[in-house]
Amino acid sequence: MSSPSEKEPKVAVVTGANSGIGKVTVSSLLKQGYRVIATARSKERGEAALADWKKEVPDGNVTLVLCNLSDLKSVREAARQIAEQVTRIDVLLNNAGGIIGQRHVTPEGLEETLGGNHLGHFVLTQALLPLLEKAAPARIVNVSSSAHSSVKDMRWDDLSFEGGYSAPKAYGQSKLANILFTRALAKRLDATKVTANALHPGVVRTRFGETGGGVIRFAVSLIRPFLIDDAQGADTQLWLATDPSLEGKTGGYYAKRKPAKMSKAASSDEGAERLWALSEKLARKAEAAAS
Repeated sequence: MSSPSEKEPKVAVVTGANSGIGKVTVSSLLKQGYRVIATARSKERGEAALADWKKEVPDGNVTLVLCNLSDLKSVREAARQIAEQVTRIDVLLNNAGGIIGQRHVTPEGLEETLGGNHLGHFVLTQALLPLLEKAAPARIVNVSSSAHSSVKDMRWDDLSFEGGYSAPKAYGQSKLANILFTRALAKRLDATKVTANALHPGVVRTRFGETGGGVIRFAVSLIRPFLIDDAQGADTQLWLATDPSLEGKTGGYYAKRKPAKMSKAASSDEGAERLWALSEKLARKAEAAAS
């Protein structure tokens, strides 16, 4: 006889879900019977995506939570709202990411690309870990990029690019951070049956690059005809999130459903631990300032 928990649908949380590969990912999970909590920064775009999902999967169970990953106050409030809706999380898919043309800083004073692409997910994941552990075996999937190899290492002495801003380098650093975070997280979760893996989705034909400034928008427009579509871009993260063959596999970096090559910096255990310590320090500082 099945227990009540076995009759309940699995729960997935997807960040940056209102467009691109995030939106496709939510649609696929709904079709697979998941209950999905989708986060979006914009209420207008989030509600538009919610309407689309309900048309596409009329019997799908999907709710929207607003979350600005560049603002840790917003991240913590989103985590609180998520915890009010569900008693466990089977999949946390940290999908959101972007590139910013001009330098901005978060309310915590961190360069916004690193703040939104990495630190926001770091804090959200930490806040939701108890719910993931309740669902174990559960999975955390972090969307990185091959762009992580475009930087030699983290700018340890100038993470916020105060000495001169470069949008591509800031993005590359944030994607390197995604992998380092994944590896340090997998190590810490080794005994919990919660796995953590990262991936490169491919170069996808999405809204990505719209906030990257004129030069980046122009470059993206030139290569757009050669980019893969959203469904192709979502394939590897859906595979990591749901495929039974990956049960228990953790700490990896994948592309096209295969282990992918990481840069020397991304493979550094020292770098992973150093970033973890810095991220904890930044998160604690922000929390203390908010209290």
